Amino acid sequence: MALFPLTSNFEGDFVLQLVAVDSENTMDEVAAAAAVHSVGRRVRARPDCVMRVRRQDATEFLPRTMKVSESGLKPTETIEIIWEPARH
Repeated sequence: MALFPLTSNFEGDFVLQLVAVDSENTMDEVAAAAAVHSVGRRVRARPDCVMRVRRQDATEFLPRTMKVSESGLKPTETIEIIWEPARH
């Protein structure tokens, strides 16, 4: 377990944020950590959606349960947090 800095590019936000997460956090936990800095400040909450994480400019999302330590992300790499409609 180690602090791991990532740059968050949250959908709908115009500010990039440096977010410190843990190397054992899942992508869902990373998205939640990034949301603290954007949702309710410059981005409206979207309770009908889930937050998904992907590398900047990638088309595929990282699995929600994947840990940072398993992702191949590098310190301070930029990730995008994108709203995805929830499946019911």
